[in-house]
Amino acid sequence: MSDAIKHECGIALIRLRKPLQYYIEKYDTPLYAVKKLYLLMEKQHNRGQDGAGVANIKLDMAPGKRYISRYRSVKAQPILDVFSKLERKFEKSRVEGGDKFYHAKWLQANCAFSGEVWMGHLRYGTHGGNKIENCHPMLRQNNWRSRNLVLAGNFNMTNLDELFDTLVNIGQHPKEKVDTVTVLEKIGHFLDEENQRLFDANKEELSNQEISEKIELELNLQRVLQRSCKDFDGGYAMVGMIGNGASFVVRDPVGIRPAYYYADDEVIVAASEKPAIKTAFNVDYSEILEIEAGKALIINKQGAYGTYEITKPQEKKSCSFERIYFSRGSDPDIYNERKDLGRFLVPPILRSINFDLKNTVFSYIPNTAETAFLGMIKGLETFLADKRKEVILESKPHMDSIEDILNFRPRIEKLVLKDAKLRTFITDDVHRDDLVAHVYDTTYEVIRKQKDTVVVIDDSIVRGTTLEVSILAMLMRLEPKKIVIVSSAPQIRYPDCYGIDMSRMKDFIAFRAVMELLEDNNMESLIEQVYQKCAGVNSAKDNYVKELYQPFKYEELSQKIAQMISSRYSGIEVEVIYQTVEDLNKAIPKHLGDWYFTGNYPTPGGNRVVNQAFVNYMQGKTVRAY
Repeated sequence: MSDAIKHECGIALIRLRKPLQYYIEKYDTPLYAVKKLYLLMEKQHNRGQDGAGVANIKLDMAPGKRYISRYRSVKAQPILDVFSKLERKFEKSRVEGGDKFYHAKWLQANCAFSGEVWMGHLRYGTHGGNKIENCHPMLRQNNWRSRNLVLAGNFNMTNLDELFDTLVNIGQHPKEKVDTVTVLEKIGHFLDEENQRLFDANKEELSNQEISEKIELELNLQRVLQRSCKDFDGGYAMVGMIGNGASFVVRDPVGIRPAYYYADDEVIVAASEKPAIKTAFNVDYSEILEIEAGKALIINKQGAYGTYEITKPQEKKSCSFERIYFSRGSDPDIYNERKDLGRFLVPPILRSINFDLKNTVFSYIPNTAETAFLGMIKGLETFLADKRKEVILESKPHMDSIEDILNFRPRIEKLVLKDAKLRTFITDDVHRDDLVAHVYDTTYEVIRKQKDTVVVIDDSIVRGTTLEVSILAMLMRLEPKKIVIVSSAPQIRYPDCYGIDMSRMKDFIAFRAVMELLEDNNMESLIEQVYQKCAGVNSAKDNYVKELYQPFKYEELSQKIAQMISSRYSGIEVEVIYQTVEDLNKAIPKHLGDWYFTGNYPTPGGNRVVNQAFVNYMQGKTVRAY
């Protein structure tokens, strides 16, 4: 993607289903789970590079012995930093223990992070600053084992104010007003109530110690999560561990954020992406299951597991951006979906170049658009195969001509090279242009000046900054006849509030384009009308920002965007082609979350956020709308 955007986050869970000594003997190491967790996290490092954390719980430790351990890091390479600390800790124990290092009983009594339940988290610091206090896993501690809660997640809640007020109304005094703390405390509150319910039910018959043991065995996490999640408005995939060793992964009722799991007689593992599980445990993709929307994977203290309904499932609207850009393309389904996104763009591309393939060069923006590029080329080859049949059958050409026809292929060149690892998306607006101009370079002397058309595909266009300042500047120096920029995603018109850092209206070139079109057509009154609706008391009733786009055709907006990104250049025509929403949904039929393209938010909080984002824009505020 030329304009990089951030998102939150990646999760991982490992539950060993057999005693630790079993893994030491079978795999000749006490670090079996550590190595697997490292692979799970490293294979999801694309999901978060601003912070990482791990937590571990030992089962059935004696009183007075530490049984919960946690490391977090916000250093430049947080995964490496966390696991380097773990490596040093284990090396110290190996030196101190000698042969005893390979005896689970000694190891668990003398070394932290030697438990059976593991959690990992990767964070992109899109909110709250990149401080260690904001890094997951979060810990809610208590002297009763079954009241301890460790939580990490990939989520944003749009109704933070309401959730905060709920905590206050039940008597809590939250230390911060952020969704991470609010979610932790809300689940923690109902975990406490479940503990108390079981205690009250048994206090007449059992001693306190016996009750604690009974609670740990009978703790009903489904009930806890049902009561906790019922008024969450947002996208979430959260992983939690209870101090007794029970654990869970819970997903929102629309299935916005992804979560998958695998289980056998040795382990239960969950993660945000299938390829991480595939790589770490070398299992077939068919054995990796999706945690369904509104359900939770719950693992009890004994290691038994199941999936249970937590919130009533709604129409599934899982995030299509996960498929377009965020998730690793090594997932076979995602790989084919991205190829289809490129293939479906062939008809408008052919019309744009007037079917002149002989004088057109095709390329892509590295690196995430490469798969869509392959699909686009496959579509062009299919078109050429059909044309060859047509020409040969209808015109009966000479043998030399037949050879030319059969040998013709689309012209492919690597024109755009990313040669600098500059994170332009964390730079202030004033200095961003200076940076993005140097992120990309080009290959020279492969374009015939004033004769060839250049077609370059990107997987999405968010701000348009890099296109305008860097990529177009490079391509202009090649002096082609025409430049066609193709986006395998539709026009990003609206903010995301469920985990992607796309929150301010002015950041979207599609929004800036429609505002210019409204001004060009003397329709400022519509802008004011929409502003008044968005600022009204019914701001969550509907997405009123949609009304700004209604006067214009899809192609009109694309033309305006092309004009905006090429305004500083002259002499070479620039066209922008966007994927249609219809073809997006055709390419990714099982992941229909498209609110950033259509404005059709799957929860009431989405409407409230988009309307507030427009109010913020009109008032000159640059804060997030949630």
